[in-house]
Amino acid sequence: MRIRINDVWRTFNGRGDPVIALQGINLAVGEGEFVCLVGPSGCGKSTLLDLIAGLQQPTHGDISLEPAEGSRPVLIFQEAALFPWLTVLGNVEFGLRVRKVPRAQRRRIAMAQLALVRLQQFTHAWPHQLSGGMKQRAAIARALALDPPVLLMDEPFAALDAQSRDIMHQELQRIWAETGKTIVFVTHNVREAVCLADRVVLMTARPGRVKDLLTVDLPRPRSVSDPALAPTIQLALEHLRDEIAKVEQSEFDSGWSYQEARLLPAGVGDLAVGG
Repeated sequence: MRIRINDVWRTFNGRGDPVIALQGINLAVGEGEFVCLVGPSGCGKSTLLDLIAGLQQPTHGDISLEPAEGSRPVLIFQEAALFPWLTVLGNVEFGLRVRKVPRAQRRRIAMAQLALVRLQQFTHAWPHQLSGGMKQRAAIARALALDPPVLLMDEPFAALDAQSRDIMHQELQRIWAETGKTIVFVTHNVREAVCLADRVVLMTARPGRVKDLLTVDLPRPRSVSDPALAPTIQLALEHLRDEIAKVEQSEFDSGWSYQEARLLPAGVGDLAVGG
């Protein structure tokens, strides 16, 4: 088993009463498994990624990575966050340079990862010259260059247009198959989760708890438009319907106007219509 999450709680101290973001999370993620976390906005998905990455500590419970020795997980965000003053190659080499890897060795590693994500023709391009999908591929190459045991991905394709997102779904499945990395992927989009995951973790409205686990036992590569995904997508939506309603009700109970309600996080609507 690669990741073990044992009775994890995360509480934040606000101006009033403490806010319980996560409550009693228990989850095990196997070596090389692709797991997607799905739930309403504010359910603690990103907080759980931060805890796995070691950027925060649980208020209660513990998270262990096996084996314990070696490098830490790497977190990839919605924005690729490439350094604009470095070329694509320079960005991929950056972490290796920080680790003081010799120049020739880091160049070999970086070029191998750029070939894996199919960006070897853009090694000397600048980030502003890349499309959104290409930027995310460069970010993935930068992460993989460090050879992390786990890739943590926080809605990495949310800002992409539909066509680029579909391409990245295919690319990520290929990269995962070739590297065998363990991936924990956060998304609001149920279709995306079912397309990518071995298992989908469905979370409740805050405080975030694991409501259910769905296994996706379908051949790869998958596409979000594949009709074979529809039954699992529908099942996930049925499990999440009450949680979506809780979030929407709490927002309207807060006294927001109709115009303000239209600005609800996009994820609420995504879940309601299946992403």
